[in-house]
Amino acid sequence: MEELVTKAEAILFAAGEPVDTFRLAQTLGIPESEVAPVLGALQERYARVNSAVKVMKLARAWQLGTREEYADIIRTALESKRMQPLSNAAMEALTIIAYNQPASKGFVERVRGVDSSSVINSLVDKGLLEEAGRIDVPGHPIGYQTTPLFLRAFGLHSLEDLPAVYHKPEDEEFTGELDCLADENAHPPD
Repeated sequence: MEELVTKAEAILFAAGEPVDTFRLAQTLGIPESEVAPVLGALQERYARVNSAVKVMKLARAWQLGTREEYADIIRTALESKRMQPLSNAAMEALTIIAYNQPASKGFVERVRGVDSSSVINSLVDKGLLEEAGRIDVPGHPIGYQTTPLFLRAFGLHSLEDLPAVYHKPEDEEFTGELDCLADENAHPPD
């Protein structure tokens, strides 16, 4: 029985989400009627050592969770993880998506020139980005967009409040000077 309890614990821990009774029984090689006693023994093990972990029964599924009295400390720990300063790579990816949303990981990688999967996944974990469905391009990649938390974190009311990427000079005289400079660079003097 102890080996079954340990195996069930490993399955629930690795899954990180509810696991159906049928699937547990099938994986452990036991009848469904024996799953509850095995997980009851796991719960007793946690109780004996005053563990913060508990076994939860959710309809016809099982999941590992934490006891309610640890909710505040967990919330504090997860919030501090979420609110760590962003790396330069994260700021680059976030900026690219903010200005081009929805944008795929592939698009961000082409702009940045490096793999950006872990950076984007981190931004999703922090709640600054979210999936925005599939983009209508070949391969139909997942598009990402900013979230209300992104707006709040950067003090924006809407995406229209993002700073302009570039500014077109409205002054014709200034524009003329730029044209002259462009012409000079195109045809250098002899």
